[in-house]
Amino acid sequence: MEMHQIRYFLAVADHLNFTRAADTCNVSQPSLTRAIKLLEDELGGQLFHRERNQTHLSDLGREMLPFLAKVWEQAEAAKYRAKGLGRLEQAPLSLGVMCTIGPAKMIDFIGGFHARHPGVDIHMRDARAQILQEQLLAGDIDVAIFALPGELDERLQGRSLFTERFMITVAPGHRFERMNAVPMRELDNERYLNRANCEFGEHAGQLMAECGVRLHRRYRTERDDWIQAMVMAGLGFGFTPEFAMFVPGVVIRPLVDPEISRTVQLVTVRGRPHSPALAALVREATTYRWAS
Repeated sequence: MEMHQIRYFLAVADHLNFTRAADTCNVSQPSLTRAIKLLEDELGGQLFHRERNQTHLSDLGREMLPFLAKVWEQAEAAKYRAKGLGRLEQAPLSLGVMCTIGPAKMIDFIGGFHARHPGVDIHMRDARAQILQEQLLAGDIDVAIFALPGELDERLQGRSLFTERFMITVAPGHRFERMNAVPMRELDNERYLNRANCEFGEHAGQLMAECGVRLHRRYRTERDDWIQAMVMAGLGFGFTPEFAMFVPGVVIRPLVDPEISRTVQLVTVRGRPHSPALAALVREATTYRWAS
């Protein structure tokens, strides 16, 4: 069954005249008649009774009319939707963002992208980097923004966006407040508020061990807001990315000697075709002035 056969059938059903139907479809009457005959052969019976001065639907034609009208309607809707996606109208885009990436660096970019592509419907998901990698490979999300120490999975392609340092956060009155920066050796024997599943936790731990730094891990949580609340309560220090959201009043100092930083990347699946919406996001993210 071809779409043009359905179109011709619906035209004849509307006009009940083969000549007028052919004119409406901009085809010759013999071409329209042959197409209707092929459709009748496929459906197993006459769709129209052709009389000298009148044409009307057969019983089979009346039965098929709502079905074929629905097929045509859905096909037209599909074409309209496909064209809309190409024009970035009501185009869905699923974006995974690592939970420790604060909005400070992201909000201006997302706002500018929305202003230029208002038809893109972005669904943002918040998760750990390892989970985002799994979701990308499974096709559950289109693109992700995260940072990991070491190399990406070879099946993924990363585009660097910006680099941020890790900062030490403490409550006002802590001895670190008097420092412009906190050398790693000064962390020895300090109480550490540990965010569970920190992507850079193992990397930082190895560097601290090399510097002979031993920490007292007193509290552990998966929530950054709880870490900072406990920091402000004087329960220990936090280890927080530079562009994260900070609780008002918290003391923030860069970690040095050695400095620890991470490069945040826009990550897609290598070789997987980009939708128009994803292509627009990749294009804008890679040309955006993240350092400003």
